[in-house]
Amino acid sequence: MGFRLSKIYTRTGDKGETGLGDGRRVPKDHPRIEAIGEVDTLNSQLGLLLAGLEEQCAGKPGLKEVIEVLAPCQHRLFDLGGELAMPEYQALNEMEVQRLETAIDAWNEELGPLENFILPGGSTLIAQAHVCRSLARSAERRCQQLNAIEPLQGAALAYINRLSDVLFVAARLIAKRQGIAEILWQAAAKP
Repeated sequence: MGFRLSKIYTRTGDKGETGLGDGRRVPKDHPRIEAIGEVDTLNSQLGLLLAGLEEQCAGKPGLKEVIEVLAPCQHRLFDLGGELAMPEYQALNEMEVQRLETAIDAWNEELGPLENFILPGGSTLIAQAHVCRSLARSAERRCQQLNAIEPLQGAALAYINRLSDVLFVAARLIAKRQGIAEILWQAAAKP
């Protein structure tokens, strides 16, 4: 794929519409654009998580494995954005879903069973992993809304679902490898 942006502003969206890769113009609040926006937000927050992990990696080599699993996800989210912008384009495949499932299974072996609900916190990295997880769920909801009116092809829906799962398990793994106890949910006292 060659260079595509010769100008950053085009003024073509000033009246509330934007162009898709197939040439269609749609409102900026179209479900397809909402899905693209949520995927973009997730990708930006994932970049923040990865930057934090890189900073911590020198003193905690166990976090390098988390980076190795999550760094490719930024590229795959960009692929997903491409699929959403160009409905005929297919980049994601089942191998990417399986890659995430393999990481989840391996990490869960190390973590053991979850015995209670946990809260997002304990360290900045743990909280940021949970921010990414919740944004992955939001992106998944937007993709499902789009799928209801314009069916999505390929592995997109499975990928975004599994990505939220891997981010949840990554948050738990980061806590363990940082030596930070998970914050367990405590139900409100009954009157």
